[in-house]
Amino acid sequence: MNEIKHNWKRWLYWFFLGLALICIYKILDNYENVMGVLNTFFGVISPFLIGIFIAYLLYMPSRKFEELYSKIKVKFIAKKARILSVITVYIIIVVAISILFSVILPIVFESITDFFGNIPNYIEQVMNTYNNLPQDSIWKSQIVQDEIHNLQNIDIKQYLDVEAIFGYLVNAVGAIFSIVDIFIAIIVSVYILVDRRKILTFFKRLVGAIFKERIYKNIDKYFNNSNEIFFKFIASQFLDAIVVGILVSIAMTIMGVKYAPLLGFFIGLFNMIPYVGAIIATVISAIITLITGGLSQTIWMLIVVIILQQIDANIINPRIVGKSLKISPLLVLFAVTFGGAYFGILGMFLAVPVIAVIKILLDDFIKYKETKKKKGILGTD
Repeated sequence: MNEIKHNWKRWLYWFFLGLALICIYKILDNYENVMGVLNTFFGVISPFLIGIFIAYLLYMPSRKFEELYSKIKVKFIAKKARILSVITVYIIIVVAISILFSVILPIVFESITDFFGNIPNYIEQVMNTYNNLPQDSIWKSQIVQDEIHNLQNIDIKQYLDVEAIFGYLVNAVGAIFSIVDIFIAIIVSVYILVDRRKILTFFKRLVGAIFKERIYKNIDKYFNNSNEIFFKFIASQFLDAIVVGILVSIAMTIMGVKYAPLLGFFIGLFNMIPYVGAIIATVISAIITLITGGLSQTIWMLIVVIILQQIDANIINPRIVGKSLKISPLLVLFAVTFGGAYFGILGMFLAVPVIAVIKILLDDFIKYKETKKKKGILGTD
């Protein structure tokens, strides 16, 4: 009987292996058709995926407002706390987007247009300064002169056509987010936020029905930990970026730095990337300020920005982020570098929460193995 059962499992294994190989062959043989089907599929479900992502980002603010509304003694408000919380969050978002597009972005775009338009003049200023350097200066070595000559031969205008760049951005955004897709995504996010408890309960029951109790508890534990890490990191970094961007923009405007709103926006945006982002943004801002405002203004700008970044790192950011992710700076630098190399800017931003989740998994795995070894040693004694 055992031999028949063993043979049955073996033949079942080879059957499914052969079936898998046939499927792989058919996919490779009809690659274009398969990719077309997949593109169509993801095009159809993309509004739903976007809606899920929006709901994920708005989950925590919606929950906070729901807690506030539920404490109000008016029965209607307390009873409709969840719906009112979702409405409140979306009203805040609409107001924030209106301010962004009507006040902030026009100023930033004006600075970008002016900066790109004046780049030939700035290059001429740099070249005049370079030509006035002494002949024995280290900056007049043959290697530097060759590189400058190569840069001069590049047609900058073809890369700095602002209207073309904005056109590409508009087309790209239009291709990804059509009006219908945005509308569907918003509706999906609203339904998810309103019925989030039912949805979570359903998935918990489904996972509990599929897996054993120990595995279910581990999945539930790591899901909750990962969700907390990702949401906390994304929300806190975004809020911190807004605060830093506003402070730097105000400080640079007071100092008379040209393109202050653009540089403040740039520093705030890159501040979302831990360690590396702040350094990159500050260096680029210093170069632009050096070209447009001279050495003295650049030094003062660097001093002010570094002071503001230290205030952010030691006072503002800890209050916004709260409990640290407990990751060493070396591990963060490795994660950001690795994420940027393979996944670009988005990879640099998401590398930290990903490595934090991996660290939790590895720590638990090590503890499990250590406990198992200790039990084995005690058992042999």
